[in-house]
Amino acid sequence: MPELFPFPGLRYQRAALDADLGAVTAPPYDVIDEEGRAQLEAAHPQNAVRLILPRDVEPGDRYEQARAAFEQWRAAGVLAADGEPHLYVYRMVFTDEDGQPRRMIGVVGALELATLGEGVYAHEKTLAKAKSDRLDLLRATRANFDPVWGLSLAPGLSEVLESLASGDPAASAVDADGVEHSVFPASGDAVDRIRAMIAAEPLVIADGHHRYETALAYQQERREAGIDDPGADRIMMLVVELADDQLMVRPIHRLLRNVHHEFRGKLNFVGTLSPMGPNNPDGVRNLLAEMERTASMGVVDGPGLALLTPKLEVLQRGLEQLPEVLRDVDATRFVVMMGRLSLSVELPEVDYRHDALHVAEMVAKGAADAAILLRPATIDQIAMVAAAGLRMPQKTTFFQPKPLTGLVFRSLDLG
Repeated sequence: MPELFPFPGLRYQRAALDADLGAVTAPPYDVIDEEGRAQLEAAHPQNAVRLILPRDVEPGDRYEQARAAFEQWRAAGVLAADGEPHLYVYRMVFTDEDGQPRRMIGVVGALELATLGEGVYAHEKTLAKAKSDRLDLLRATRANFDPVWGLSLAPGLSEVLESLASGDPAASAVDADGVEHSVFPASGDAVDRIRAMIAAEPLVIADGHHRYETALAYQQERREAGIDDPGADRIMMLVVELADDQLMVRPIHRLLRNVHHEFRGKLNFVGTLSPMGPNNPDGVRNLLAEMERTASMGVVDGPGLALLTPKLEVLQRGLEQLPEVLRDVDATRFVVMMGRLSLSVELPEVDYRHDALHVAEMVAKGAADAAILLRPATIDQIAMVAAAGLRMPQKTTFFQPKPLTGLVFRSLDLG
């Protein structure tokens, strides 16, 4: 079962920074676009984006640049390790899309790596390129900069963590979306209680599949080299109770490029297209609501929107080849649709974005030719897929809000 250990976290030192922590923290690396990257770099010379998305100074030296920055900041006292190992209670306070106040609470620790399917389960597939990038960064820096996000089936975990999130936090920051992030180090009997609860139930990886598989690859690499490396046997993880009141799951939509007229016409073969008016923000919101009501997908194509209702009788053969628990997931149905169309047309290039309004704006501006909007997977679907040892298609789920990178780091050389 999952073993979560305390570790001596590396944290920014406010006195050495002479800045608010909001100036040095960053979103997770995989949600930062080029414009956002430049803004974070400009916010502060020691912003965490320089560690998670380093730039080349000389061709190919970006990972060494991250290592050098990490070592320099530690030597200068910008980053310092806590004097003893802790688990770190992590709280996010925010307002949801319906204007309701929400809070999500979890705990950050060093999780003992386990083969997927042995107490720790994945729920979606990964991309090889993303894994190779994170492996090169891990080799160079020997650090976990942002936590993998795990979901625990332990009932009551959030209540226990809430009881520990009192008083002034050890670190806090407000992100660009107005989410308040706070960290409360825990030690003593509280650590033992948290560890026991988490060890009693399986964990499902919510976000960070690439980093988890990268950590497994690095662990194997070190073992094959005959190196005793206890730090490589663990990975920093944020554990949150798998409960509806603790989680917000959003879909990841499909941006399409190199879309040809023939492809547009063939979409009618795999789904029924119903026009939904012009491509504007109100139209997109209305389309999303209609998608939910009718269990359909959406299409953004230039200036117009449409509802795309899959023709299940056409897709039946492809869906029946998959386990039943996957068949109602929109990301799965998209894959089956593309597989059916590939028999007769050249398929477009696919990219991934989570914000439907941004996706529609990209299509309107010509940054993409079209887009397929998907509905989110449910908490129950995620749990059932993981428990069955299966995986949804890559880029199926987007969990919100995202923990910040920079409130606590883990060095593999410290524990």
